[in-house]
Amino acid sequence: MAVRAFLRTLRQHRALAVGGTIVGLVTAAAALSLVWTPYPIDVLSVADRLQGPSLAHPFGTDHYGRDMLSMLMVGARTSIAVALLAVGIGALIGVPLGLLAAARGGWLDEALMRLNDLVFAFPALLSAVMITAILGPGAVNAVLAIGIFNIPVFARVARGGALATGSREFVLAARVSGKGQLRITAEHILPNIANLLIVQGTIQFSLGILAEAGLSYVGLGAQPPLASWGRMLNEAQTMMMMAPSLALYPGLAIVLTVLGLNLMGDGLRDALDPRLKRRRSQGMAP
Repeated sequence: MAVRAFLRTLRQHRALAVGGTIVGLVTAAAALSLVWTPYPIDVLSVADRLQGPSLAHPFGTDHYGRDMLSMLMVGARTSIAVALLAVGIGALIGVPLGLLAAARGGWLDEALMRLNDLVFAFPALLSAVMITAILGPGAVNAVLAIGIFNIPVFARVARGGALATGSREFVLAARVSGKGQLRITAEHILPNIANLLIVQGTIQFSLGILAEAGLSYVGLGAQPPLASWGRMLNEAQTMMMMAPSLALYPGLAIVLTVLGLNLMGDGLRDALDPRLKRRRSQGMAP
């Protein structure tokens, strides 16, 4: 029954199916790179440099003779790991802060929201560049930089959802029954805004992929010998006339991954929205 319900959801939400397929393939490639790649990415072979696509190298080789397919697989792992950890930091800190602001209100709510506004005053990528420039380049510092910017995003979404849900009848009934505010938040408000947080998490995941690529492109993200799509683009810019495919492959990988995440986010929003479910069931009713 669960499999049938899942397949029915995919048929009803084509964006979710297409986006999930793209993200699933990229994630599978990243997971596979943990145990196997066609060639090691830290071994240079000048004799094999700038080869075109072949059976031995389906995407060719770069200017150091490294296999492009292997580099893309490891780059997917880097991008997904950085973006996932950054979103996790933002959600784990931002959601409790947003729920606390909505539950307590008053000066605490005002202080947290003004702090959010202060963070939002700086562009995300510029803030990440500033933080990694201070802390130093590297994948760990990239995670911290992107995660710090995600905190106010999740805090604002959680606060807005909590305030909207807090005035509904079942929350008022729980309050009348004697439940405390923290218990109401945990048992009633958080489960009812989970769909908002999931969709926002998907959006921030795609932005995290872009941010990681941007930081790596300017040399502040993942460092050699770890592969990164952004650093692959940086290294390819000097070879554009001789081998444009060196920039084409990582660029397409970034575009497809972000596209897949955005489609999946749109599909999840539609699938998890109770109002759309109600309209769909009413339309299907005889």
